[in-house]
Amino acid sequence: MKNMKLPKHSILAVAILLTWIKTYVVYHTSFDMKIENVMQQVILFLNPLSFLLLVYGISLFFKSVKARNRYLLITSSILAVILYANVAFYRFFSDFITLPVLFQTSNFGDLGASAAESVYFTDVFYFIDVVLLFAAMKWLPNAKEMAIVKPAIRRAYFVLAAAVLFLNLGLSETERPQLLTRSFDRELLVKNIGTYNYHLYDIYIQSKSHAARALADGSELVEVNNYVRSNQAEPNYEVFGTAEGKNVIVVSLESLQSFVVNEEMNGEVVTPFLNELTKDEDTFYFPNFYHQTGLGKTSDSEFLVENSLYPLGGGAVFFTHSGNTYNSMAESLNEKGYFTNVMHANNKSFWNRDMMYNALNVDQFYDVESYDIAEGDAVNWGMKDIPFFKQSVDHMAEMKQPFYSRLITLTNHYPFHLEEKDKFIPEYDSNSGTLNRYFQTVRYMDESVKTLFEDLKAKGLYEDSIIVMYGDHYGISENHNEAMAQYLGKDITPFESAQLQRVPMFIHVPGSNKGEVVEEVAGQIDIRPTILHLLGVDTSKDMQLGADVFSKDHEEFVVFRDGRFVTDEVVYAGNVCYDKETGLETDAEACAPYIERASEELGYSDEIINGDLLRFYDEKTGNLLIDETTESKK
Repeated sequence: MKNMKLPKHSILAVAILLTWIKTYVVYHTSFDMKIENVMQQVILFLNPLSFLLLVYGISLFFKSVKARNRYLLITSSILAVILYANVAFYRFFSDFITLPVLFQTSNFGDLGASAAESVYFTDVFYFIDVVLLFAAMKWLPNAKEMAIVKPAIRRAYFVLAAAVLFLNLGLSETERPQLLTRSFDRELLVKNIGTYNYHLYDIYIQSKSHAARALADGSELVEVNNYVRSNQAEPNYEVFGTAEGKNVIVVSLESLQSFVVNEEMNGEVVTPFLNELTKDEDTFYFPNFYHQTGLGKTSDSEFLVENSLYPLGGGAVFFTHSGNTYNSMAESLNEKGYFTNVMHANNKSFWNRDMMYNALNVDQFYDVESYDIAEGDAVNWGMKDIPFFKQSVDHMAEMKQPFYSRLITLTNHYPFHLEEKDKFIPEYDSNSGTLNRYFQTVRYMDESVKTLFEDLKAKGLYEDSIIVMYGDHYGISENHNEAMAQYLGKDITPFESAQLQRVPMFIHVPGSNKGEVVEEVAGQIDIRPTILHLLGVDTSKDMQLGADVFSKDHEEFVVFRDGRFVTDEVVYAGNVCYDKETGLETDAEACAPYIERASEELGYSDEIINGDLLRFYDEKTGNLLIDETTESKK
């Protein structure tokens, strides 16, 4: 036993085992991935191995101990950084990093407070495998020895790596058929092929999407156009044009979810003004309205509102496709004589807005330079909502009418910090500081909306305007499910998590006296046609996937960017079909007709964006410009 020596390449095995075990532990401790059976647990355990065998196995080609050990240590460090970056990102977004997100560097400087909240002192343990590998190289005797590896042994090693990969893919395909067609469901991909292989697959998908534009000739639009026309909703002519000629004020309510509206927190009313609006005779309130954003969050909601197309599944379309041709709501209203503008007291380059607004044909962007931010008026990512609304109304008072103004609020943003003077209610008392503070910033937002309405009346703009307000995306992620369960008094199942994606929408038409609570299931993709029809603008030739919520043809079918969906009868979440009324699991056949359609609809939207297909479409006539393009290429 004394003279027994480990194999000379045991340091390779040590590197693989350390990263493999750490990755598996991180899966269970840092990501909220639902494991439903033993097979899924086996796949989760197996999925890092094929990549690790491959990437660490390259060390078998080195001919010196020093070069081999340096390679193993550098590779281990890089993989540790990649895994930790996903952990930190997941804490904030409940999602995994994609390639386009890594290139959104212009946003990084503004992420300070949010990023700091996502980093803990204990995070050093995510690099424990690197430390242990370094120690092994120092103290394992044969870590400093080198053996000649015969080509046959190397071949056998890489055949083993390939076999593990195919075993992994085979088991995954059995567990989830057509897995690799669901690139929008990143959790499903990571659960089945692993974090590292997922990033390789993401690179492939992103490369494919960039190639799509170069190769597109417009012929792809034929099928998309047929789908859009077959699902088109006729306007409700009792409502169509009732707000014709009025100013349009669209307000993006940062991180506002519906679970706070008409509710209390420890006896405190959270949204008193919005509660009044839900009962106002001039307000249409939509309690079953869902956000449909992806990684682009607020910018994704803007994209949905302007274009009635889905955002991309991997990254912010504001960054990746700001040079595309679009048929935006701003462009449609420009043609009707509206002065179109966006108001947002943040840097104009954040989310690449200055570039994207040009593509959307927005006349003017009132960014942070258009506002006087006095001492005490700044919080979180920019200007507090109350002074922001006051100064925005001042800008509106000077605009040529009619105008279309989109206002983007900021105060109710993670990590939800306020100065003492702005706290109208106390904190909640859960184990989540994020949720505890959220109620306070929502209450402040509610007060700011009240200020907006008062100032519009004072400036004489109220009666000649319609005001549309919607929550842009969730504020409380699934990382706070335990605290949410405490507040709601029930467990947060995949069904409840889907229901928590409800965000309020208000359409306020002063003097209409037709307001009501509209129980219809709808989503952000429906905002564009709804507003345009209220203004009497025909959208029958527009390439849009949403439908007017007032139309009798509006279908109660809302697709989330990650492939989940909601109808008036079912909710599909976590690959399980639920009865919408009871929240209980129901027969999968009830969801079956919608699953393929949800994927199809997301796919069509991606085709339009990735191929920049609207450059081949004439929205005025509804004609496809395929023939002209084909001729020009000859």
